[in-house]
Order: sequence, then C-alpha cells, then structure tokens
Amino acid sequence: MSKHQHQPASLLERLIFNNRPAVILLCLVISVFLFYQASQVRPQTSFEKMIPLGHPYIQKMLEHRNDLANLGNTVRISVEAVDGDIFSKEYMETLRQISDEVFYIPGVDRSGLKSLWSPSVRWTEVTEEGFAGGEVIPQTYDGSGESLEELRSNILKSGQIGRLVANNFKSSIVDVPLLESYPDPEDQSRQIRLDYQQFSHELEEKIREKYEAQNPNIKVHIIGFAKKVGDLIDGLVGVALFFAAAIGITLVLLLWFTRCLKSTLAVLLTTLIAVAWQLGLLHTLGFGLDPYSMLVPFLVFAIGISHGVQKINGIAMASGEAPDALSAARMAFRQLFIPGLVALLSDAVGFVTLLLIDIGVIRELAIGASMGVAVIILTNLILLPVMISYIGISPKAVKISREEAAKDHPLWRLISNFAHPLVAPISVVVALAAFGGGIWYGQNLKIGDLDQGAPELHPDSRYNLDNDFVIRNYSTSSDVLVVMVKTATERCSTYPALTAMDELMWQMENTPGVQSAISMVTVSRQVIKGMNEGNLKWETLSRNQDVLNNSIARADGLYNSDCSVAPVLVFLNDHKAETLERAVKVVEAFAEENNTDNMQFILAAGNAGIEAATNEVIAASETTMLVAVYAAVSFMCLLTFRSIAATLCVILPLVLTSVLGNALMAYMGIGVKVATLPVIALGVGIGVDYGIYIYSRLETYLRQGMPLQEAYYETLKSTGKAVLFTGVCLAIGVATWIFSAIKFQADMGLMLTFMFLWNMIGAVWLLPALARFLINPEKLRAKSLAPATA
Repeated sequence: MSKHQHQPASLLERLIFNNRPAVILLCLVISVFLFYQASQVRPQTSFEKMIPLGHPYIQKMLEHRNDLANLGNTVRISVEAVDGDIFSKEYMETLRQISDEVFYIPGVDRSGLKSLWSPSVRWTEVTEEGFAGGEVIPQTYDGSGESLEELRSNILKSGQIGRLVANNFKSSIVDVPLLESYPDPEDQSRQIRLDYQQFSHELEEKIREKYEAQNPNIKVHIIGFAKKVGDLIDGLVGVALFFAAAIGITLVLLLWFTRCLKSTLAVLLTTLIAVAWQLGLLHTLGFGLDPYSMLVPFLVFAIGISHGVQKINGIAMASGEAPDALSAARMAFRQLFIPGLVALLSDAVGFVTLLLIDIGVIRELAIGASMGVAVIILTNLILLPVMISYIGISPKAVKISREEAAKDHPLWRLISNFAHPLVAPISVVVALAAFGGGIWYGQNLKIGDLDQGAPELHPDSRYNLDNDFVIRNYSTSSDVLVVMVKTATERCSTYPALTAMDELMWQMENTPGVQSAISMVTVSRQVIKGMNEGNLKWETLSRNQDVLNNSIARADGLYNSDCSVAPVLVFLNDHKAETLERAVKVVEAFAEENNTDNMQFILAAGNAGIEAATNEVIAASETTMLVAVYAAVSFMCLLTFRSIAATLCVILPLVLTSVLGNALMAYMGIGVKVATLPVIALGVGIGVDYGIYIYSRLETYLRQGMPLQEAYYETLKSTGKAVLFTGVCLAIGVATWIFSAIKFQADMGLMLTFMFLWNMIGAVWLLPALARFLINPEKLRAKSLAPATA
C-alpha cells in the first residue's frame, strides 16, 4: 500500500475528500427525492412490452388487428360441472351469472364476449323448408327438462362442441377478449391501461372464489395471457421475502468478513441506498417493475455488496499503514477507484447490449440494470469511502488485517500453484476439454419454450393445471396460430381463395403437433352439405359464386367486414419451440407456392404466432448480443490495461463460463427465451469484475519485479479473500430466487448463481494459468521502470 500512499492525489480524490460534508449532503438530498419516487413504484406490464413489435409477424398482426375478431389478447374461463354435465338448471344459471359478471369487469371487450348465453352463439339446421336457426339458448328457456333437452339439441347443431362446449359436455367456456386500454367510466375522454394484476384478482375474487363457493358442483378454470401475467405479478410478493433473506445472509457474511460492525453496516447502507436510487430513477423516468425486471434490484444489491467488500478490504489493509481513517480511505480510493470504475462500466456496457433485442421487457431490464450500475459508482465507490473516513474501521478489524498481511497463508499458497509452470498447462488443457464438451452438449440448447402451458410457472401451478384441463377437454387448444389470408375487397369468398384455404388447412391438419384448423371454409362446406339434405357427398366447395356467398353468410368472425381478410385458425397441441417451428415452416412453404398479386397468405397472429415471432427474434439476437457484450467488455479491458494479453486473461474465463452455462441450460431443459436470454449478458457483464480486480493487483506486483507465482500469491493475500467473498455474495443475492414460486425466476436464479460462482472460479483458477502463457513479467517491469529511467 506504500506505493499508493506516496502517489499524488488526483483531482477527483481532492474534490471528494476535501468536500466530504458536501458529498454527504448531496447524497442525502438525492436520497430524499429518490426514496419518495421509489415508494411510488408499482408492478406493471403490458401486452405490447412482452412482444417484438418490430417483427414482421407482429406488424402484420397489428395492421390487421381490427380484422381479426377476438384473436388477440383473450382470457378463456372454463366452467366445469364436477358431477354430471352442463345440462342442469343449476349449472346453466351459474354460467349465466358468470357471463354477466365478467361482462362488467373493466378491460373486457364487451362486444366480443362469447358464451352459450351470448345471442351471437347460434345453431343452424336444414329442414324440408330450408335453413332454420336461432340462439343456442332461446328466449323461451326456463330451466325445465324440456328446455334443457332443447338446449342439448341446439348445441349439437351449433358447431360449438370442442370450442365453447367440452367434448364430454362436462364444461363450457366463456371467451373474454380484452382491451389494452379502455375509457375511464368517470371521464370518457381519458384512457386507462389494463392493470393485469387487478384484472387477475377480479377474476379470482368475482368469478372463481365467488361461484365455486356459491355452487359446490362448479369448478372454474381460467387461462390466457392476462391471467398468466397476473399470476406472475402476484408471485413478485414472494420476491420481497427473498430480498430480505439475501440481506440477512449478507449481513452475517459481511460481519464475518470484516470483523467490524461499523463497516458492515456502512456497506449495507450504501448498497441499499443504491437499490432505492435505482428504483426511484425507474419511476422518475416512467418505468415500473414487471416480472422480468424484478431481477434488477437483486443484481444492484449483489454488485453493490461486491464492490463495497473490495473497498472495505482495501481500507482495512491501508489502515495498518495510515495514521488515521481519512488517510486510509484516501489510500484505498486511490488504489481501487479505477479498477472499480472499469468493472462497473464494463457491467453497464454489457447490460446496454440488451437494448439490441427488440422486446420491451428486455430493454427495460437493460435500462434498469444500467442505471443501477451508474448509481453504485456514486454510492459504493464514492459515498462509502467518505463514510468510512468519518467512522473508521474498528481497531480489532485493523489488527486482524495487519496480522493477515504479515503471516503466511497455506490456502493462498496452495491456490497460487495455478500459476506454477507445471500446473498452468494442465489447467489450460482441462479448460479446453471443458470448452469442447460444453460446445458439444450445448448444441442441444433450444430456442423458446420446451414445456406445455406457461413454462414461466411451475408445472403444478394453478394456471398450468387449468391449461391442462382445457387441452384435455376441448378440440381447440389455447395455442392458436392464425394465418391471415388477404385478398382484394369482396374477394375472400371466391372459389380460388376458398380452395387455397382448404388446401392449407389440409396440410396443417396433417402436420405433427396440430390439433385442428378452421376457417370460413369449414362453415361453407357444412352449409353447402346442409343445403343438399345433409348428403356427405356435398360437403365440398361449390364453383357457383352465389352458392359460396350464401354459404359463408353464417361464418361470423371468420372474415372481415369487406371480405378482404379471412383468418385460418390453426390449433396446436402446445407452443413448444419445435411445434411452432414445424407449423411455421409449413405455412411459409405454402405461402411461397401460392401467394399471388391477388391473394397472400400472411403470418401471423394468435398467441402461437406471437411466440413464433419472439423465438425468431431471440434466435437472431442471441449471437449478436453475445458478440456485442464480449466486444464491449473486451474494449473496456483493453482501454484499461492497454494489453491484448491482459484482456485475454480476463475475457477467456468468461467465455468458458458462457459455454458451460449453455450446456447447463440444455441439461436442465431450460430454453433460450425472454426470461433467460438476459442471463447471458448479465453473467458476462458482472463476471468480468473478478478478473479486473485480480489482474489489476497481479499486474501491480509483476511491475515490482516479482515472479508470476509469487505475484499471484501476494494478489490472493491482498484481494483473494475479497474476490471469493464477492463470488459467494453475488451468488447468494440471486440464489434465493431458486425457491421462487415462479419457475422462470427460479431458472434465472439457478443460471446466474452458476455463472457468478463459475466466473469467480475461472478468475481464480484459469486467469493465472493463462497469464503464465500470455504475460511477460519482464516486459511489464521494463514498462514500469521506463519513465523513471527517462
């Protein structure tokens, strides 16, 4: 530390430590404002933020949003009769009450709500006098046995079996389309955004809980994007408990590490201030917390603790030589500010690369994480040493630090063998073997979801159980890929258009993973058959345009108002990556062969179309983002150390971690998706801290003329304990997520825990081995002596 003691103070150091009261007062004023802003942060998300708005599929879907009735953001409520079937007076009355109750929930698109009680749900049959039809539940319905038999007959003739009514007649669905924003009931000129958490709670309280209690023979199942997001936001409540647990565990570990209550509380306080500032800035800039960005406060806390530990360790070591707390704080600041700043800027640059991904929630996560790193520069690199300059470190801790510096450490001596000329080649060979194995097994890594239902939630969650119920009991699953068939005005019902749609449906129904497909062709064929006494030979498309026009008159919702857009609805078994990829390839091949100037087959709408677009964006962005984050971090290291060899020593362990992380994801059955893609950038951005702190200290000792192994031993003595502690603290900060009720949070917690620990291991184990081959100590020493010689 003596070298730093005699270095002249920089302008920044003088500015900070000569104006300590002003620094503390400024931080206090900022804290008052941002603490208030942080208290206003609320969980929020939206449909648009979860999807890649720039993808052609999504742009086409939004372009034709008004042409696609009820094919956007919808919720499906399945009302099950536990004993018996739906043909009972009590069941039908409960279904009516549920339909009416849902109708008045804010955010529901009332014009599109559909259930057996909706007037738009009709039946049709062919009689000797022609077509006959009416509402499935007629005005004369009174719940009597005769009415229920009439209802059964109407349902059989409605074509709703497998769609609104379960195949086994034991449940029926209320289909609820939603509005992203809706007029304020008190001020019609003002629009209110749909609150997914509140909407989910209303479904639980006003529908599920109320009617299951009212009618014990009823069980309610609810699925849909809004319900899934509502459940995810509810799971955030548990995150606060994990955060509290992380603080408690960190407090104990910090106290063990520092042996000083004052400095422990100072590190915790400045880090919590950083978290509060980050949340306050989020709200000030108009952002909220969604299920994905909830990770950011954990990261800010973990990063803040890691840099705080380095500061306290440096001040404790300096206190053995410095005459007072102020001098020790200044010496540590002089030594650690630049490495800490470079590490934090590398973190921030790594996070900023996430902005390359055209998905709102990931971009907000990038902004939040970058702001968090920026405030840590102020709180943990500047405010913390200023605080310690006043309160100091306990004499007991200083004494322990002095004794630690003076005595020999068998553990550090053992670990320093990684830099030994005989051990280093073995380490490099092991690393190359691990890299090759990781590359080979990582080929099994898939893009997108690998499970049915909502993979963001655990398989035994209520949502996934509800989704499983719907899949098992209905012919039309909740995973719908919508192909938009676009023609000239009033031309969607022509024979060539309908024939092409029919051919597409046939190809899709013969594609593995597809349940069924429907379009206006489905209705047209049924009507034409009915017009010909129900003869199956006539269940085909007529070449007579008048017959076709008459046959599609009852295909409500399957073409737009001017018959220029007609959707083909493809119901999939699930939205696994392979299923989506297979279905999309069939449609694209069909479109390439059949698209003309007068008719185009356009992908895609429906939740499966959105998933397919998201998968394509992630697949295209993954490599770009990885290259960008490594390029950015490498540039920061190159700028700092002015050495390609030094940069490789820091970066190559991170590359190994990324490769092994991909292999772990493949082994654990975790796909690359919106939730897991940021982990790659976060792991690299934060993991670089270890290498920067270790190499910067190692280079200092090498410049003093020490042999590599001895220099590494001294590095471990001075900063090794802090680096190991940092790795554990970072891991603990996110490891608590593994116990989250939300599966994707548990996956992210597992992956980040692995990456933080393995990055630390890589820095301690592989960095010195690489230095043995890449770094020339004599050249470093010569550079160090050159100015003095001159």
